[in-house]
Amino acid sequence: MNLKANRRQFLIGSATALAGGLAMPAMARAETKSISVNSWGGSWLDSARASLFDPFTAETGIKIETVSPVSFAKLAAQVKTGVYEFDVTTLGAAELLRANRSGLLEDLQEPYPGGLLQNGVGSHAFGTLMGWRSDKYGTEPKSWADFWDVERFPGTRSLQRYPARVLPIALLADGVAKKDLYPLDVDRAFASLDRIKKHIVVWWTAGEQSAQILRDGEVDMIGIWNSRYFAAQDAGSPVAMTWNECILDKAYWVVAKGTPNVDAAKAFVKFATLPKPLAGFTTAQQDGPLNPAALHLIDPAQAERMPTNTRYADLVVSQDIENFGIDPAELSERFEEWILS
Repeated sequence: MNLKANRRQFLIGSATALAGGLAMPAMARAETKSISVNSWGGSWLDSARASLFDPFTAETGIKIETVSPVSFAKLAAQVKTGVYEFDVTTLGAAELLRANRSGLLEDLQEPYPGGLLQNGVGSHAFGTLMGWRSDKYGTEPKSWADFWDVERFPGTRSLQRYPARVLPIALLADGVAKKDLYPLDVDRAFASLDRIKKHIVVWWTAGEQSAQILRDGEVDMIGIWNSRYFAAQDAGSPVAMTWNECILDKAYWVVAKGTPNVDAAKAFVKFATLPKPLAGFTTAQQDGPLNPAALHLIDPAQAERMPTNTRYADLVVSQDIENFGIDPAELSERFEEWILS
């Protein structure tokens, strides 16, 4: 029996295969030699190539080309013009809703329970958590309310210049319960931000920047992605963190509407969210897999660093973009005006 050929058919050739309901006709299978994936580049691309792209090619014979960086504008333009630079990309939840409402995405099927949102298949998540210099504080802060409490916890602060993550933090700091966070009370959030603004010495804009200012002691307390926090910890810096009230952001694979490589693209999305490939990718990135079955394949010590670990389920807060309370574009404009005021 030719196992490799059979595995190819499993992925892209039959109605009962991995791409169930998305099988390619024989002619399309013969003609589809490659697909293009919109990539973030850098370490993300290295991880994706090792755990997702190369294994998919080995299984199907379909090569994967990449184009960077990820661009919503390019997704919209190519669907409008019919000239496709890429077939597949990842989107955050806000961009996902916008793209789906604008008719930019192919219909997808749910590959695992709870794995589909607005024609995006859940891939992985990262968290914005509170980290601090352990050589600064004898008593450890426990919540964003403590981050805001500059009397008990004096020192410099830093947050990301990204309102969709910062406003929920501001509301939690103001006493809003996790279950009542969405829809966001935008006016209350900005009033809360007014109280901490003068203590924010850096509004960071890049992940490596956040890790560096924590490592170097430029700031005493920070809202930081989990992977960047652990980079600072692994560098030997005296730092500590809490998973409590960590804000979870999710990333979704999508297929561009009308792409001529639609079936192969859908097959790749299915493959990329299978437990084994996803476990490898998220381990390399220190993100958390959204397919729960992937967690069982990850070393427990590594899983401790992942915000989707079931141990943290009662501590973290998932963004609810479908019930956000304000258009993300409108929020970004208001936030930038507030920053500069």
